[in-house]
Amino acid sequence: MYNQILSSLNEFVDNDLSFGSDQKKTLLNKHKLTLTDSLQKGHWTTNLCLIASNLIKTNPRDIASALILRLESKPEIEKVELAGPGFVNIFLTREAFFNQLDDAYNNPNSFVGSSRSPKEKIQIEFVSANPTGPLHVGHGRGAAYGDAIGRILQRLGHEVSREYYVNDAGRQIDILACSIFLRKFEFFDDDAFPGSAYKGSYILDIAETLEIDLVLTQEEKEVLIDNLPDNDEEKIDELIKRIKTFDSNNWSLLRDFGLGYVIKSIKKDLTEFKVIFDNWFYESSLGELADKKSEISLALNQVKKEHAYEKDGAVWLESTKFGDDKDRVIIRDDGRGTYLSADLAYHRNKLDRGFDTIINVWGSDHHGYIRRIEATIEAMGYSKKQMKVQLVQFANLFENGSKVKMSTRSGNFYTLKQLIDDIGSDASRFYYLSKQADQHLDFDIGIARSNSKDNLYYYVQYAHARICSLEKKYLESGKILPSKFNNANFDDCDKLLQMALGAQFIIKSAGDNLQPHLIVYYLRDIAQSFHQFYNNVNILNAEELEQNNILRALMIVKSVIASCLELLGIEPLEKM
Repeated sequence: MYNQILSSLNEFVDNDLSFGSDQKKTLLNKHKLTLTDSLQKGHWTTNLCLIASNLIKTNPRDIASALILRLESKPEIEKVELAGPGFVNIFLTREAFFNQLDDAYNNPNSFVGSSRSPKEKIQIEFVSANPTGPLHVGHGRGAAYGDAIGRILQRLGHEVSREYYVNDAGRQIDILACSIFLRKFEFFDDDAFPGSAYKGSYILDIAETLEIDLVLTQEEKEVLIDNLPDNDEEKIDELIKRIKTFDSNNWSLLRDFGLGYVIKSIKKDLTEFKVIFDNWFYESSLGELADKKSEISLALNQVKKEHAYEKDGAVWLESTKFGDDKDRVIIRDDGRGTYLSADLAYHRNKLDRGFDTIINVWGSDHHGYIRRIEATIEAMGYSKKQMKVQLVQFANLFENGSKVKMSTRSGNFYTLKQLIDDIGSDASRFYYLSKQADQHLDFDIGIARSNSKDNLYYYVQYAHARICSLEKKYLESGKILPSKFNNANFDDCDKLLQMALGAQFIIKSAGDNLQPHLIVYYLRDIAQSFHQFYNNVNILNAEELEQNNILRALMIVKSVIASCLELLGIEPLEKM
């Protein structure tokens, strides 16, 4: 029914309005057909007359009178009313309302499937935590968010690729290798372990697993740690230098083994969290600046031709030409590339793969990095509009009223795996997605464990499980679940059904705006409406014809709840 009404509105624009072609094009792009927020206003409402009147500076009522005549001629429409400053409210016949519900039940994209929005090839890069330790609960929010928007965009017909960027070429992997070496050969007690090394118990696990053909004497150990700098950062850099020099043959083994171990752990935790990446992109694959044919050299050479200059021995990108607040160094005075040089090459690689849009899901601490990446994209000849950045605040985890501190390097952190083991993957994902991603989230795992109304995850799942229980009892009474509505009165269900129809528009909005929390809000509202309905209506003792319609309505509500949960990566439960 939605598509028929929308078609009638577009025909009205094309055939009944004496507008210019540009005005008609603007009107076709801007007017909307949406569900009403109250059935007293009808089933559908459109702002077409209001938009049209603004274009030609005329009274919207004059335009509405002609549109109403066209719509009232449709047999599926009971009546049409003009409301407010120029909205037109459309009331469907009972039969048309039933047919519309059945269409939505059989085709979850029946309203938004004909959207004028073009389908795109989209890449989402998210999580991308440094591969120096297990994922902690802070990383979980970005994982849930990136995966959810991927699922939603796929539902809307886009081609989506999920990517994890592995920072394996920088100093942090040297620190990881050094930390493993120090643990393997027991250089320091816990109290004296270098402050800038990684200290988590996982380092011990890696060290115990590592097989290395090396035996150290006490004298050799003492030489390696003698006269170290007092500064933590200088100390770890000196240890790395000494270990590399002392055991150059095994240094690559240490780096590769440590990296491989951590990546395997990350992949395992993400799989349990229902996050599967299509591609794991390693920073090291971009190559070295010394290799003139490497991707990083080719990318830097591309921008150096027109948009870079030398100063104080370094190479600077003229990023201010493209909106950045200052120019940025891309090659240091010692010939080494900066972080920006690798990011420049990586984004060139992504855009050269033919994505229409690339979405970077970053921690909120990367806010200041957006302009400089946009500048590199523009400097390479691409449009910065091809990149979208979604900032995600880390979640603050609370337990027993105390905030859980998290630091990968200190080893004092609550891992994503621990959270999954504690409250489950689905509850974790639900709460991660329960608030707009760029806003702070306080995560109370005590509430998430409870079977109470205060636990929103439980409250939503209970609505789905209750309907499953009703269906089971209905079947046990010897009846067959209804496949269509009849003409019996079921006004009590109308509000619930109108809300169920709104799911498609909520999903569309969540995808267009990259805001999966809108679906959580919707689930909260429809669960609340269902529970109120359940408490007010004696469903299984209703008159038979009315009971048919109630069960049919609840089947649609159950389907909508299940579909929305699945888009969040959550399995709908049939019993609690």
